Amino acid sequence: MANHRKEVTTLKSLSKRQWTKIAAALVTMGLLAGAGVASRSFYESQHRLTSVTSYSATDANALEVSRGTDREELRGSNANTSYVTVKINGKSRVVLGNNFTDVKSVLDAGDITLEPNDSVTPALSDKVGESTTITIDRAGADLVTSDSAIAFNTVKKETAALPQGQQKVETEGKEGVMETTSIVTRAGSKVVSSNIFASFVKTAPTDKVILIGTGSTSSSDSSNAGGSASASIGTTVPAGEMQQWAHDYMLSNGYSEADFSATVYIISHESGWRVNAMNPSGAYGLPQALPGSKMSSMGADWATNYQTQLKWFWQYCAGRYGSVQGAYSYWLSHHNY
Repeated sequence: MANHRKEVTTLKSLSKRQWTKIAAALVTMGLLAGAGVASRSFYESQHRLTSVTSYSATDANALEVSRGTDREELRGSNANTSYVTVKINGKSRVVLGNNFTDVKSVLDAGDITLEPNDSVTPALSDKVGESTTITIDRAGADLVTSDSAIAFNTVKKETAALPQGQQKVETEGKEGVMETTSIVTRAGSKVVSSNIFASFVKTAPTDKVILIGTGSTSSSDSSNAGGSASASIGTTVPAGEMQQWAHDYMLSNGYSEADFSATVYIISHESGWRVNAMNPSGAYGLPQALPGSKMSSMGADWATNYQTQLKWFWQYCAGRYGSVQGAYSYWLSHHNY
């Protein structure tokens, strides 16, 4: 009887040559897929798009930031804030504001004073947008960059690893460096004007840490004196008028010595205690508020009054991190706040 069943090819019935062809096809498909993934990865690495959010107060190039757990847009918490780039003799800075109408309004907000022979593009009366770059060419002016010292603080920390009353220097203090760029105009050898264009913390100061013994015996092992004390925030000795006022104000208003220590640490790293510290990103003042005009909620003198700036700083820390020490803990982990 004839067999009318259709012959079905099975894996078992495949010849060695057929198996070789199948294997070759699979290898080819794998190579093509791998090449596609590699090409995509290479393209992304060469054309990586990064979204600008906001700027770090301590980053001289203004490339990183965080003002909290979630990143915010460059314009900050106020969606109406605009940012415009101003370039003077090749040096750029971002000016932020809420009511920009023309070029002049941007220069006013950035506290940029024009000299009689300055060349400004676009014209002062021209309207501006966030894509606008205002260029100022100043004849006879030089951009002068200088460094100045930022004083370090002395922090005292108690430790049971040292006998009662004994002191030991755990860390020697080291001054920080404040970098300031000024636009200096000269007539011959005489300086006609000098205006600060940008000023930021180049290197933060290192606190001098002194351990204070609280141990009950003189046989305590001083070699391990830094153990538990290193984790403590310690008590900071106020240095200068601003810190003394901040210390007294905080203790009179329910804050602790630890809160003051946290304040000194953050402000020292953000602005070096310069009221007019001005990062190229537009961050301003002791707390490097971005934009600085945010501090107007605490007073119209926010640009020049350190007390107004500090009150805004404490309010911001409480609202964003729950406390000044909460902001301090975040700073230690992220090197910004």
